[in-house]
Amino acid sequence: MIGNLKPLEIVLIIALIALLFGAKKLPEMARSLGKSARILRSEAKAMKKDDEATAAPHHPAQAAPRTLKAAPRDVTGSVAVTEPHRTVHS
Repeated sequence: MIGNLKPLEIVLIIALIALLFGAKKLPEMARSLGKSARILRSEAKAMKKDDEATAAPHHPAQAAPRTLKAAPRDVTGSVAVTEPHRTVHS
């Protein structure tokens, strides 16, 4: 059971891992783990920011222009769409 490991046993397990993977691969694995953690953190912040943006009231005057695309991943057929302006006649 993991909860019953003594400090000496944990050190032996870490030493065994170091022997198995070698000194070269451990820094690479640590770098990869750090990079994954940074990516996960930035994605979580982006999702939180998106949630806050959708919860905020929508102001059409501040909205970015919408774009219609001809097909997914086809940027050559993109056309900007302008909203018709409504005028009030007295």
